[in-house]
Amino acid sequence: MSRDRAFSSEVDTGSRQENASKQECQAFGVYVHWPFCLSKCPYCDFNSHVRHAAIDEARFASAFAHEIAATAERAPGREVTSIFLGGGTPSLMQPATVGAVLDAIGKHWCVAGDVEVTLEANPTSVEATRFAGYRSAGVNRVSLGVQALDDASLKALGRMHSAREALDAVAIARRSFDRYSFDLIYARPDQTPAMWADELRLAISEAAEHLSLYQLTIEEGTPFFGLHQAGKLKTPDEAVARALYDVTQETCDRLGLPAYEISNHARRGAECRHNLVYWRGEEYAGIGPGAHGRLDIDGIRHATATEKRPEAWLMRVETNGHGVVTDELLNSEERADEFLLMGLRLTEGIDPERYKALSGRPLDPKRIALLREEGAITVDATGRLRVTSSGFPVLDAVVADLAA
Repeated sequence: MSRDRAFSSEVDTGSRQENASKQECQAFGVYVHWPFCLSKCPYCDFNSHVRHAAIDEARFASAFAHEIAATAERAPGREVTSIFLGGGTPSLMQPATVGAVLDAIGKHWCVAGDVEVTLEANPTSVEATRFAGYRSAGVNRVSLGVQALDDASLKALGRMHSAREALDAVAIARRSFDRYSFDLIYARPDQTPAMWADELRLAISEAAEHLSLYQLTIEEGTPFFGLHQAGKLKTPDEAVARALYDVTQETCDRLGLPAYEISNHARRGAECRHNLVYWRGEEYAGIGPGAHGRLDIDGIRHATATEKRPEAWLMRVETNGHGVVTDELLNSEERADEFLLMGLRLTEGIDPERYKALSGRPLDPKRIALLREEGAITVDATGRLRVTSSGFPVLDAVVADLAA
């Protein structure tokens, strides 16, 4: 499937572009959730599922197309600036399935010429031929779930690949795509700051432009939660976790991948545009089992969510044309609080005037002054509010204080 074919449309392109021109020029993302994995990692609380029987990809592709059509009918005239195929493990899909999904998006919305199309992949499902197929289908960026670069940690995390396989997968991504990223988890059991610094330097030497670096969290309902409660899984204490965070910031800054979001690091201009849609409070459509969306319909922000169970979602779409089970209207206060919560994750911070426009009230100047005095935030000459490097480790408290 060619790159042009991936975004072909059977409807009049001119009419779609005319509709798009009526929209204010804003980012609009489409998130597509592929919910299947080869195995379930013991730390993962994402909506992911293991199926031992073959997945009927053609049936799922058809359902994705129907839900895309139904969503576009509710939110017409948008120009898609980013698409993110997440999971689960989207790299378990055949390239033809990915192409069919992208075709459906191109059929119902106008797609920007420089659209960013990201696909998540695990090293165990990376093959050069498959990546070439994704590229031909229209994918132009991949994000690899590497998670660690030493075999002992990978085994402890329940990963099915080795460190060598992970680096080989990164090399395939480098040959196949101009843009690629990979994830690592830190604050792992028995990890020291010195060990993490060495691993991080290796990671940055392999990363062209972007890394996502997440601190291990113990989520209720996961196998790790039970082990942690029983004292069989020990994670670094608060002091060591803070030292690991500090090593992350210092090493990435020094080697040219500074943080642009609390857990994401990139060279200038290489930020993940799709994730910026979330953090900047823009619109996005959520397609597939358990996908969330934020759509502006008749001037009101809708928070949508679809059925999480894959087979139940499939039946809902085949019966109703969509799998949406939640469609909440966000009031001005809720929308402003969400903007604050997401926007302050970014090192670029937020414009308090936008918060005021959303909520109908300004942020409390006394609280801003106190947080500035404590060194948790700064306010520049234009009035833009940013969390400082010392404020980021206590971001939740900063947001709660400002929102109160």
